[in-house]
Amino acid sequence: MPFEEDNLWDGYPEETNAPYGVAKKALLVQTQAYRQQYGMNAIYLLPVNLYGPRDNFDLNSSHVIPAMIRKFVEAIERGDREIVLWGDGSPTREFLHVADAARAFRLALQNYNGADPVNVGSGEEISIRALAELIAEATGFDGGIVWDATKPNGQPRRKLDTRRAEAAFSFRSSITLRDGVSDVVRWFRATRIPVQASRHELPQTAGTPASGH
Repeated sequence: MPFEEDNLWDGYPEETNAPYGVAKKALLVQTQAYRQQYGMNAIYLLPVNLYGPRDNFDLNSSHVIPAMIRKFVEAIERGDREIVLWGDGSPTREFLHVADAARAFRLALQNYNGADPVNVGSGEEISIRALAELIAEATGFDGGIVWDATKPNGQPRRKLDTRRAEAAFSFRSSITLRDGVSDVVRWFRATRIPVQASRHELPQTAGTPASGH
């Protein structure tokens, strides 16, 4: 770590993510083959974990940032003084706001025409524990956070080396994680039905967030 593009073929992907990782590698090989045989201008970007407004906030299928935001916001609405999160909080992750990602994709489409894959990330690594504290602060949750260490942590560390993106098409992340999380919290609160209100006004949708569509 940090993960460089040339490390892509260093062994089998991390076990919990292997099918997804193998499928992505197959796509890289296909694009490179079409470029070589037919001259197809296909580029291959490797974005880190994305987050932002209109994310998926379903607790059964959402990723860590939207899931935590919903849990903290709803805990405040219910008056809960404690929230339980999976694992021990030690794994690290890297996140990129969707606005930064969109800008990176545009820059790459306009300025990059190469066969080599390119990492797209923020270069900002954070532990899940620190992320939870940041989201608690952004939402105003001042209760306790309990870590359920009987649940899996997942991959211990994820961080990309983003130097190739800067060299190839001048991309650097401009939205800090703190600012990005605050942006998503504001959007989430503005576009959903609060838990208490939904129980009384719309019982058929109790506890569900607005879809954002």
